[in-house]
Amino acid sequence: MRRVILQPGEIFSNAHLKRTGAFNAPALAAATDIIEDVRERGDAALRDYTERFDGVRVEDFRVPYADIAEAVTRVDDRTVKALRQAADQIRDFHERQRQQSWFTVREDGALVGSKVEPLESVGIYVPGGRALYPSTVLMNALPAAVAGVPRIVCVTPPAPGGGVDAAILEACRISGVTEIYTVGGAQAVGALAYGTESIEPVAKITGPGNAYVAAAKKIVSGDVGIDMIAGPSEVCVVADSTADPALVAIDLMAQAEHDPLAACYLVTFDEAYANEVERMIERHLESSTRAEITAASLADQGLVVVCKTMDQALEAVNVIAPEHLELHVDHAFDLLGAIRNAGAIFLGAWTPEAVGDYVAGPNHTLPTGGTARYASPLSVDEFVKKSSVIQYSSAALAHDAEAVMTIADHEGLWAHAKSVEMRKNLLECGNVFGAGDGGADA
Repeated sequence: MRRVILQPGEIFSNAHLKRTGAFNAPALAAATDIIEDVRERGDAALRDYTERFDGVRVEDFRVPYADIAEAVTRVDDRTVKALRQAADQIRDFHERQRQQSWFTVREDGALVGSKVEPLESVGIYVPGGRALYPSTVLMNALPAAVAGVPRIVCVTPPAPGGGVDAAILEACRISGVTEIYTVGGAQAVGALAYGTESIEPVAKITGPGNAYVAAAKKIVSGDVGIDMIAGPSEVCVVADSTADPALVAIDLMAQAEHDPLAACYLVTFDEAYANEVERMIERHLESSTRAEITAASLADQGLVVVCKTMDQALEAVNVIAPEHLELHVDHAFDLLGAIRNAGAIFLGAWTPEAVGDYVAGPNHTLPTGGTARYASPLSVDEFVKKSSVIQYSSAALAHDAEAVMTIADHEGLWAHAKSVEMRKNLLECGNVFGAGDGGADA
């Protein structure tokens, strides 16, 4: 892992970080071509790309209800129990995020408020490839279900022999997914955004994927909603002398094993301690089933930052703005107020990042690549939309008329001002609208 040794008073900066950013020009160009082809040829394009990229010829993309119902019999009891425990805790957390419509009436009689409505449909992308991700289903579908979205569509690449992993199907069933399609990649995003003969379009697309999926989401954004442009996974572990180097090492590896591009940061206070963590990584790699991916990530993307003080360390964290932050230090909760930028914060030695990936309850779909400076985890809010509601009484219009006309005149918008002036003149003549015209004066 690359090292940065900060001097007393030195501030960690983006120059130390050398982050390349999420933009991938070749992926964007390829995804553009694929999406245009899907828009033009529909299912025929989906079949061609699925055969080309996944090695499977799929005639009917939709997974039958019978296959979904039967999947639980093909998942071992231990996994089913774990998925249901995770679902219960994820659902409970997201239930607490639900917002209700609200209205308030001012003293002059004006009613203002916000009407909250669930989206009519959402598409969830569940990656395939290096690993299977039933947890992604839970983390995306459950907030949508809690929000009240009636149509929840899952797309995921077919397994090598065709079909969908049984655990993913069971996760879909217990989390409220209404349709499942065996298609992945940029072509799946295009189908969700614009529709094909088999797949009706959705209002919003969520879920992680590779560079081509991320590029496709960027392309369709605006025609449909998206959650975020997700980059490779990240973890930052702040470790002091109380932290067990073996645990710190395995927590770094838990992110590194996702992807050779995953970024792992260790922020600590002593080079000898950093050496010990790296020694423990080498020892753990001997047993890892994903040693090659893990070693590549740590060698190419790993960074150790050695600080002189905790204040210096916490400022480094805020510059990194990591997707996952572990405070593996004594009295971790006391430091929470100093953290400004992090997707999810894990406090103390008993809170490995893995619990957040699966069962703790908060969403594991998090801002990456430093976007935690302005972005938030996936939540129920992503699956609702809000309409402002305004109803004025005659008294409220009289109260605000002069201010509206003044601002409209300043902006040169004649009809804006006139629309209020005409109503003001009616009031001054004693004319009011009846209750049937809105009830403002009832």
